[in-house]
Amino acid sequence: QVQLVESGGGLVQAGGSLRLSCAASGRTFSFYVMGWFRQAPGKERDAVAVIDRGGGNTYYTDSVKGRFTISRDNAKNTVYLQMNSLKPEDTAVYYCAAGRNYVPGFDPDEYDYWGQGTQVTVSS
Repeated sequence: QVQLVESGGGLVQAGGSLRLSCAASGRTFSFYVMGWFRQAPGKERDAVAVIDRGGGNTYYTDSVKGRFTISRDNAKNTVYLQMNSLKPEDTAVYYCAAGRNYVPGFDPDEYDYWGQGTQVTVSS
């Protein structure tokens, strides 16, 4: 069982930056691939960025490439999402998720544990 708690969301102007954190409970954090997902009102939950167990491989959805960076610190049981050059279309609730697959994917169904989400609002 893994419990995930996100933090770092808030209101920011377009062009600004935010750093999201996701703290995981338990001693097996490094066994899980991790992902950040987002869900805007009336839309499906979509993957933003995912990272493998060791942190050496990361993957991004096209709309955030070059602006967002996912990273993890297995010693601190934490995964991060650094978001730069934010746009109004990035406004959503952001969730972190943990999965037991060996390779991180973009399908939410591949992930077993979810945080409660943190709101990110980007004003124009």
